[in-house]
Amino acid sequence: MPTKRTLRRGLATVATLTVPLTVFAISTSTASSVPAASDQIIPGQTDGTLPRDKIVLESAVTVDLNQHSATLPLHQGVFNGKTVWYVITEASDEGAASDLNVNFAPKLANMGNNCSACVQDLTLTAPAGNKFGEGIAHFQGIPDFSPTRVLKQGPNVFPPAVAKPGGVGDDRYSPFIRFKGSTTAYNAPIVATGHAPFDVIHHSDTADRVLKINPAKKAGPGEYYAPSVQLLIINGFDSGQPIIYISTEASDAATATLERATYVPLLAKTPFRGGDDFLGSARERIFTFVNGQHGLNNPEAQGLTHLILDGRASEDANLKNQKLISALRLGGDSLNVQGDFPTLKDPHRKFAYSPLWEAQFAQWTDKAVARGLNTRQTDEFQILNLAKRRPDLLTGPEGVPFGSTNVLINCPVIAFTAKMPTEDLVVPLPGAQVETRASFQH
Repeated sequence: MPTKRTLRRGLATVATLTVPLTVFAISTSTASSVPAASDQIIPGQTDGTLPRDKIVLESAVTVDLNQHSATLPLHQGVFNGKTVWYVITEASDEGAASDLNVNFAPKLANMGNNCSACVQDLTLTAPAGNKFGEGIAHFQGIPDFSPTRVLKQGPNVFPPAVAKPGGVGDDRYSPFIRFKGSTTAYNAPIVATGHAPFDVIHHSDTADRVLKINPAKKAGPGEYYAPSVQLLIINGFDSGQPIIYISTEASDAATATLERATYVPLLAKTPFRGGDDFLGSARERIFTFVNGQHGLNNPEAQGLTHLILDGRASEDANLKNQKLISALRLGGDSLNVQGDFPTLKDPHRKFAYSPLWEAQFAQWTDKAVARGLNTRQTDEFQILNLAKRRPDLLTGPEGVPFGSTNVLINCPVIAFTAKMPTEDLVVPLPGAQVETRASFQH
């Protein structure tokens, strides 16, 4: 395995893309080969409770692979007198991250660069008579979860004919917050509003990935039982290894619908388009294939067509819908590939992790599809090398050069399910949209 300690990554060239996500024209053909029934569709553990030593987000109470979910601590806030509930998954300060057992993401400190609205500045107050317990965060903006999520596949499956997100943030809502007087930024997505009983079936007051909310338990003197929330997780890959994460917000309406996330257009203003690991950026990259192969029994399946056809993407996610949970658990997710990960050996790569993922939408050409070359990808540098070396096989949407589409998704990582991601599978080629020493040698 090649060492990555000398690599510095970044987006060297970015295609200017004006085509919105909702009008991509995609071919949905698959390879002619049919996998054997014994093929491992998703590598790594797919059932039972995930061991603690594979959980990256240490604050997670548990990861239940049978229910394709992670249970996280739930925190209480308020907005204009209305109670809201949020989770915390990252902090920009290492001490604060360690204190809360959340992911350390230094890039979040850049979130307000040229976009003061991208970070909510909150106050924190203690509840009346508080003897043990955290303060109440006062939000400036919140999501509205009352819209009905609607997803209908299009004539070619993707793009969808109808895509309406089930949650929409108001003009002042951002999941990224700071408390007044502090420079530490946190990723704190709101996942529910109001009080129990919560709608975890159709999600009229909860985010579309909320499966269950466990309220704080009233107990006797000297006892304390905190609230928690069970969230639907997502299978993906990083550095060739299977990982799991959650998706909470997206800047594009169609993407938010597919991700079961809250639509927050404000995220598109975060610093900065195509920035990746460059100075002042808050973003990382995630790679999504729009027209990979599909089929729940196909070990090469991957992408948005696969998600719509095989992941029961049009249905509500809830614990009563075990067919949906089973389909996702066994590989029906889009199986995106993330860039940096908190467990990578190279400090540059490790500390370049951010939950704010800038989508790099990849489209296989007709040639690749016809030859069955639209196979599953699991490593960032493999994809970037392929886009550089074989533009006859892989491009951006509608054949534009591969690169940023300025679609942002908030995707905090939770765990890995096989081997710990430590290094990429290959070394990036010079000029492969990654900043390395070779990038400066012309």
